Amino acid sequence: MSSEDLETKDATSSVGSSNEFRIVEDPAMEKRVWRKIDMYVLPIVAMFYLLSFLDRTNVSNARVAGLQTDLKMTNKQYSIALTVTYVPYILAELPSNLLLKAVGPNLMLPTMLTLWGVITTLQGVVKTYSGLLACRFFLGLLEGGVFPGLVLYLSYFYPRYQNELSTFFSAASVSGAFGGILAYVIIRMNGVGNRPGWAWIFILEGLFTVLFGLSSYFTLPGSVDKAWFFTQEEKNYVNAKLLEDNTGKDEERFTWKEVIEATKLPQVWFLAITFFLDGVVLYSLAYFTPSIIVGLGYTAAKAQLMSVPPFAVAFVVAMISAYVSDRYRCRGLIVIISSVFCVIGFGMFLGSKSHHVQYGSLFLSIPGTYTTAPTLSAWGSNNAAPQTRSLSAAPRYTSATITLLVFSIVMALFGGANLYYLWSQNKKKAEIRKTMTHEQEKPGLGDRSAWYVYNL
Repeated sequence: MSSEDLETKDATSSVGSSNEFRIVEDPAMEKRVWRKIDMYVLPIVAMFYLLSFLDRTNVSNARVAGLQTDLKMTNKQYSIALTVTYVPYILAELPSNLLLKAVGPNLMLPTMLTLWGVITTLQGVVKTYSGLLACRFFLGLLEGGVFPGLVLYLSYFYPRYQNELSTFFSAASVSGAFGGILAYVIIRMNGVGNRPGWAWIFILEGLFTVLFGLSSYFTLPGSVDKAWFFTQEEKNYVNAKLLEDNTGKDEERFTWKEVIEATKLPQVWFLAITFFLDGVVLYSLAYFTPSIIVGLGYTAAKAQLMSVPPFAVAFVVAMISAYVSDRYRCRGLIVIISSVFCVIGFGMFLGSKSHHVQYGSLFLSIPGTYTTAPTLSAWGSNNAAPQTRSLSAAPRYTSATITLLVFSIVMALFGGANLYYLWSQNKKKAEIRKTMTHEQEKPGLGDRSAWYVYNL
């Protein structure tokens, strides 16, 4: 430990107790605590999101392996089955987050994971379209709280400029690549147990999710104070760093007033619109990429493998972007650039009749949208405080491609609008800081405080 005291902090733990301690300048401690969280927390959280995305989108691999034919579904019915997932998914987000705070993430998240693993497995035994609809509904209900819940959970451990938040969301692109490889191998089990290959995709991937969910009851720490891998000194240090960065767990209890206040923030609406547009683009590609590749002339088995490279590239690009955006605090610029990648990719697919060019376009559109999503997630969580705040005929997909192209353009525009707004607010806050001290400012302003600098 260095002997130079920087400041004294009042730290409040995640269970409500408080104690005083000093933060000291200690590079060794700084490196050690974040490395421990990277080792013991981040891999589990990343696997949660990977399995969440894999179990929601593996229906796309099952489709080209014969699901739609065996269940005698039309293209419209397939699209309805996808849509049904997101009705309860959306409705469950806020209640799940409130319940997560009350029950504790170390209990709530493993329970959700285990139960949706059971539902994923059951998709492998459905024999009718209505049975598939029922499974998709309950899958969405159980997964709805995972996305915001994991964001909230990570904020218990990482300051807002740590690049692990973006890294965690990059697991979505890994699931796209991993899902293609798994599907290519699993469909060779066609006929085993008198079940088609597509059924085994659901059964095996679902069973793995159940097993991982059960194991996470014992491996997922509830908070910094309950982390078995930290010494008390390390717990104090991490809690102090979280408080220093205005993301600690010492904030007031949930109130509807804070929810209402969050709806008044312009940056929330800019990002909400951008996130909606990117969500449409991302899930369109997640659910239809294998079908698009089949439409380019490849067999169902080959299409599973051909879907892997674009998602693998997306993972690499997303990881690099996560590092750059955190290192230089330029999330807005990353959002705009990745949206432009989508624009170029969809433009290539729409404008060319060459199947090679159309396949190559996926190496722009998929990395573009899978980079935009985690960047938006991290950007949104950085700039609000407190916490409480259709299918065309293959292979052209003309109507869908035009829609996604337009959405990508609007994404870039709204990303730019949000970047300009936050820059202008930071400029105004800098002027206010010249005329008053922090103690003179009205308390409880959250991100509206002149001392809260927005992440650009």
